[in-house]
Amino acid sequence: MSISVFAITFDAHDAKAVATFWAEALGRTVADGADTTGATVAADPEIPGSQIGFRQVPEDKTVKNRMHFDLATDDFDAEVRRLTGLGATKLNEINAGIHYATLADPEGNEFDLIAR
Repeated sequence: MSISVFAITFDAHDAKAVATFWAEALGRTVADGADTTGATVAADPEIPGSQIGFRQVPEDKTVKNRMHFDLATDDFDAEVRRLTGLGATKLNEINAGIHYATLADPEGNEFDLIAR
């Protein structure tokens, strides 16, 4: 097959600000040249297609994401505190067989944090 995932890209108002949040959240860096119109979180060299891009668009986010990140952690409470300290908003928390919280990044893109 001649196709592969190069990156996942999100719409944003301020591409650099959202890329900075995700770079800090994932322990990565923002690639050189980032600005409000376009920014990239560098790929994890061990994971093909793990580059994350952000491109400026004029419209607001108005509905729930159709796709989102599921992040897993061994230190759930500490990671919730760290992510909210970076600018995430905690939307809800579920502890019924699986323990996870849904959070939103600074521009409202939802993601889940799952306790291992």
